[in-house]
Amino acid sequence: MSNYQPLWEYVVKAEKFPLKMTFKEIEILLGFPLNHAFLSEKKQLLKIGIVVEKISLKEKYIIFNTARR
Repeated sequence: MSNYQPLWEYVVKAEKFPLKMTFKEIEILLGFPLNHAFLSEKKQLLKIGIVVEKISLKEKYIIFNTARR
C-alpha cells in the first residue's frame, strides 16, 4: 500500500471537482511533508480516474480533477 493512500481515498470521496488542496492540508492528512516521491506516486491516481491537473510550487497547492476520456 502506498504512503499516499489516505490522500487517494480523500480525493476519490470528494464531491466537487476540480479539487484544490494546499500542501499544508495534504501534509496534515498524510502526517508527513510532501516530497518528490509524490511525483511518481501520483500515477496511481489514473487507475482510479483522477489526474493531477496542476501543482503550484510557488503558491503551494495541488489541483486534482477527474480524468477526461
